[in-house]
Amino acid sequence: MSAIVEQAIEAPSPEPAGAARRRARRSVALGVGLALVGVVVLVAVVSFFWLPYAQSDTSGTRLEQPSAAHWLGTDRFGRDLTTQLMIGARIALGVGIGAVVIGAIVGIALGLLAAFATKWLDDTLSAVLDILIAFPTLLLAMLIVAAQGASLGTAIIAIGLAMSAVVARLTRVLAKRVLAQQYVTAARTSGTSWPGIIVRHILPNIWPTLSVNLALQFGVAVLAEASLSYLGLGAPPPNASWGRLLQEAQGTVSTAPAGAIAPGVALVVLVIGVNLVADGLRDVADPTRRRSR
Repeated sequence: MSAIVEQAIEAPSPEPAGAARRRARRSVALGVGLALVGVVVLVAVVSFFWLPYAQSDTSGTRLEQPSAAHWLGTDRFGRDLTTQLMIGARIALGVGIGAVVIGAIVGIALGLLAAFATKWLDDTLSAVLDILIAFPTLLLAMLIVAAQGASLGTAIIAIGLAMSAVVARLTRVLAKRVLAQQYVTAARTSGTSWPGIIVRHILPNIWPTLSVNLALQFGVAVLAEASLSYLGLGAPPPNASWGRLLQEAQGTVSTAPAGAIAPGVALVVLVIGVNLVADGLRDVADPTRRRSR
């Protein structure tokens, strides 16, 4: 009898039906997000090897409607919109990846510095980060681009530096939480160096949460670049940024709506896909949150 009681106590309780349904919906959302991002990635990869027309080809009729020759029609310059959209996918992903890499390197370095710094330096860095976070990413990027000049490289650097404040703030909070753990205190007592503690204990423990934030920052970077290009502060012509395509098509929406709809839909697909992937990563990184929802 005692063995049966022990088995009953040790046996895991069945998962509620509602929790199972929520987990299934999250799995579907993650799959949809990966599919949406995968489509954009596929289009960008294909654009390196094949394009319907040359990027600078203006042989088409101005504002031509979608047809077999031009799947999405042409813009006001006679360029094929499908070609421009494919090149825009390449630029969007490049900007997102580049900005996230810059934001991660700068933000993690500043966050770790604040976590290990003296109280005075920590308070000073925290105040500076709070001030930077109070400004929208796009506004900070606009100030940097305006000072350095409009180009694709400048836009990537500007967006990356603008988002680094958010990454630094999160890194600082997570690193301080890890530093308060007993196993870190034991490692320091045993003579482990600070670089060793960072590599062995801090980064492995904070990376799951940081990866979720960086995934969300990717979507922010894509929208920021599109906004900069729309305002004329992003990639200059002939770069076919989705934001520039929207800006060029705003005067011809009534006669050639595909020129504005296509890049707008592409932006929405990529950003929604990235957000769904980030939400799925959040569930993986935080099992407690996954069980509680």
